[in-house]
Amino acid sequence: MSRTIHESVASLVSALDGIVRVEGDGVEVLDTAAVRTNLIEQLAWTSSFGSGDVQDAARWLIRKIAFAMGAYPASIQDLYMASARGEYHHITTPAINVRGDVVEFAGTIFRAANATGTKQVLFELAKSENGYTNQTPSEYASSIFAAAVKYGYEGPVMVQGDHYQANPKKYAADPAAEIEAVRQHAIKALAAGYGNIDIDCSTLVDYSVTDLRAQQWPNSKHTAELTAAIREHQPEGITISVGAEIGEIGTSNSTVDDLIAFHEQYRAELDKYGDGLDGISKVSVQTGTSHGGVVLPDGSIAEVAVDFETLGKLSAAAKEMGIGGSVQHGASTLPEEAFGKFAEVDAVEVHLATAYQNMYLDSAHFPDELRQSIYAHLTEAHASERKPGMTDAQFNYKTRKNCFGPFKREMWSLPEETKAAIYAELQPRFELVMRELNVAGNADLITRYVKPVDVYVPAPEALRR
Repeated sequence: MSRTIHESVASLVSALDGIVRVEGDGVEVLDTAAVRTNLIEQLAWTSSFGSGDVQDAARWLIRKIAFAMGAYPASIQDLYMASARGEYHHITTPAINVRGDVVEFAGTIFRAANATGTKQVLFELAKSENGYTNQTPSEYASSIFAAAVKYGYEGPVMVQGDHYQANPKKYAADPAAEIEAVRQHAIKALAAGYGNIDIDCSTLVDYSVTDLRAQQWPNSKHTAELTAAIREHQPEGITISVGAEIGEIGTSNSTVDDLIAFHEQYRAELDKYGDGLDGISKVSVQTGTSHGGVVLPDGSIAEVAVDFETLGKLSAAAKEMGIGGSVQHGASTLPEEAFGKFAEVDAVEVHLATAYQNMYLDSAHFPDELRQSIYAHLTEAHASERKPGMTDAQFNYKTRKNCFGPFKREMWSLPEETKAAIYAELQPRFELVMRELNVAGNADLITRYVKPVDVYVPAPEALRR
């Protein structure tokens, strides 16, 4: 595979010769094999490690080539609305956070999807993850589209903004500025090809008051405001799937009454921005988990007890409100036999991140020298996060998500045989989860509800020249 990083648009254009023809604001693929075996890798590396005009050109080319080869940016909105109408049951979408070595990591997920006969998977990155993984929404989406092309996936590529969250301290200092920052981040994601945005203003729920409506009011108000902004900027022909959250992950469990209090106010507030605006398609709830799991002094993870009964009640209540269902966060560290229960209780979506990060970093094939360099960096750069009594194992576990940005180039540059060995361990786990969540074998369900839309994206001026 080529790890070429083009330094000029002229160099990039020369690499297209005989493989891809640029025609105005579109492309024609002349040699699909050459795209998959060489060109897409060059474009992905230039997208992530290039700069300026050539980086913009690479990202545009990736997106247009992906569409031409059958992999198109998409929203899961229409599928979730079918769930709200009761047109399918007991199928839970996996939403997987891809933090590092994105093309190969996402490519492994695409291979698992092809192997299990599904197209129902979301690739997501939280607003905070954009920071500590050193990936803009545009870079992240480009890497996901490149992975689809490289590994021969055809169908909807559903990229999701996870936890587009209002920071409570920044909100307290300047509410308008903090909500505007979330709004601008969402607009950038939409321009990059994201079809799904999860708004998280649950951080603003005011537990200092006892009345549930008063508790949820800041959450309802700003989620509606941000939903309206997304509707204003969504591409023509696509309804972006917007998620909300009623209980911050790691706090007390959500209730149906919490959901009612949130949604009644949310819907009334959203209607102020225009009659009939599409609302949320799903709602994230808290049922006993925490992000990343709870790490014990020896570095192992404490068992998590998910309240599946509550999750099921919340999903049923959401459907009665015209919402696709409830969403579970912080579930990747659960034992494998638990995943089937999400489908049993009709959760519409489950978010998975840390367990796969752990498998990647803890793999026997991951270079130990690089691992030790990561821990040395974390010890110095994140010393302020070490709490009294915290063991090295606990500290390393809690902070190592921050390694993906500083060590991005090193992870992308691992030898091909090393990557192959690591991802050979991960692919069966992805396939298992797809089977347990009942998305395996249901590609026709996605084809029925999620249609390709050729969104107009003008070619960068430098590429036109």
